[in-house]
Amino acid sequence: MSMDPLSWLVSLEGVPSALASARDGIDVVLRDRGLRRTSPETTAESLLRGAHASAVLEGSASSLAEVRAGAGDEIAADAVRVSTELLALVPVLRRAPLQALARIHALAAAGSLPEERLGRPRDGEAAQRVRDLAQLLTSPTEAPALGVAALVHAELATAAPFPSHNGIVARAAERLVLVAKGVDEKSLVVPEAAHLALRAEYESNLRGFGSGKPAGIHSWLLYAAEAYAAAAEASPLRRDAE
Repeated sequence: MSMDPLSWLVSLEGVPSALASARDGIDVVLRDRGLRRTSPETTAESLLRGAHASAVLEGSASSLAEVRAGAGDEIAADAVRVSTELLALVPVLRRAPLQALARIHALAAAGSLPEERLGRPRDGEAAQRVRDLAQLLTSPTEAPALGVAALVHAELATAAPFPSHNGIVARAAERLVLVAKGVDEKSLVVPEAAHLALRAEYESNLRGFGSGKPAGIHSWLLYAAEAYAAAAEASPLRRDAE
């Protein structure tokens, strides 16, 4: 019996090839658009764009220009606060993913929840869901890293284990997995912007995943491959190179 908890993923029709194609697209952008010439400012721009898109998906009405100027609404401020500390959590995610997820929520919800609720799941069932997800992240797997990131995102978004800000946490965790697993070490692609651009599909496929039915999970993973291709196109590298 396989000890790989995600061995089922590579057997889903069309999913491995779709994820491989999306990974190729990311690699092309990172390589051909000057990865070696990138600066911390490019990473910061990617994170800012991602924070804005994630905030809009969470209900923010702020524009990117407002967020860039530090004049966004409270939801935007929450997302930006997460983005500014997110990459420092890469080594934490690798060794203690439960701690990393708790920290993301604590950053997102700071100021809107009592301190004792920051980073803490809603109840015992929610806590178990987060522990299971953390175990998944530390288990050896042959599944594509993009597939792991997509599953982490969908599980957090649909299980909603924290008392608030679950969408922001889910999208931040997705980006963090892409960095930690070496897909995008400098965090230059913008998956949050892709989900916003594909919002109707994004929300529909999340609902399908949340049903727990195999067809819904399958559809989410195929959607995620499409979104990751769009995330590469949303990278500031694309505009900077034009």
